[in-house]
Amino acid sequence: MAINFDSQRWETIKQDTNAWWDGTLGRPLILARLAGRDPGRERPRHPYHHFTSFYDMSISAEEVIDAIDYWFCGTEFLGDAFPVFFPNFGPGVIAAYMGAELENGDNTAWFHPVGSPELSQIKFDYIPDNPWFKRTKEIISAGAERWQGIVEIAMTDLGGNMDILSTFRPSEKLLLDLYDAPELVEQLNWRAHEMWWKYFDELNTITQDTNPGYSTWAGFFSEKPHYMLQCDFCYMIGPDMFERFVKPELEATSDKLDNAFYHLDGPGELVHLESLLEIESLKGIQWIPGAGQKPLEDWPEVHKKITDAGKKIQLISHLSDKPYELLDRIADQTGRLDNIVYCLNDNIENRDKAEKLIEKFT
Repeated sequence: MAINFDSQRWETIKQDTNAWWDGTLGRPLILARLAGRDPGRERPRHPYHHFTSFYDMSISAEEVIDAIDYWFCGTEFLGDAFPVFFPNFGPGVIAAYMGAELENGDNTAWFHPVGSPELSQIKFDYIPDNPWFKRTKEIISAGAERWQGIVEIAMTDLGGNMDILSTFRPSEKLLLDLYDAPELVEQLNWRAHEMWWKYFDELNTITQDTNPGYSTWAGFFSEKPHYMLQCDFCYMIGPDMFERFVKPELEATSDKLDNAFYHLDGPGELVHLESLLEIESLKGIQWIPGAGQKPLEDWPEVHKKITDAGKKIQLISHLSDKPYELLDRIADQTGRLDNIVYCLNDNIENRDKAEKLIEKFT
């Protein structure tokens, strides 16, 4: 049995999602992905790993894609959902492309500099024969060949540019550099920006002929250029430092993308929300309260501020205590839902609940 999706459904996804981005759909996007469907095909040779980097280099790209394909065959896509493959080599993998060491952990991947370079010794260069970059391209190419546009191949998590810099220059040192060598930090940040776009464009070229559009690890769709921007480093700095070292680069990247979003990660970043909302080209915010924090529905002031600024919001079901009531709660808080993209991940046993939710709001 093949993946339960086809080109006709893709046309509907494109039409509705384009209308949502344009603000004319009049309803939220609800992407319900339900695991537990009978895959209807033989098991692959290798198991599914959320982190693509967990597959040993000796495993061919085609075998990796076959394992991912099996997972898609076992998933039901309801509402505005679609199959999307996120090549996951860890958050900020561009650091590995430029020479950092990639270390696979139990549930994630980490990046470490080679040695302890001084700020003046850090160089960001395009390395076409880097093994992790080559591996990413091979797997993306194998996916494009296998799926022929039925599965959206998302951009890998390239990372935020200050986060990339902090891979090579540990945060406690980089924080001092903001005071001791601000011009050099800015220079490296813009060099990282240049390399970010070099890798972004080259990876997109591989899938240009088959991909329906653009997606990221966040899992929603845009037919026009799109990315989930981020800067985890910024939770350690105040508004003045953010305005100087982070916002200009974010704004420049957002201006080059048609549909940029920002990953607002934890209460420590809320101090920068107002500044982010001032970026005219930034279309929306993905708010992640973080581990040990209140559930998503208990942040009305955040949702209202984003909505009142005319921005869109991504909601994710596992961040809510009551995922099937979340949209009602948000509607009460903000007075609207047409700016929401809601990613609901569940089991097929709850298909009836998912279908009722979709019917209620579409």
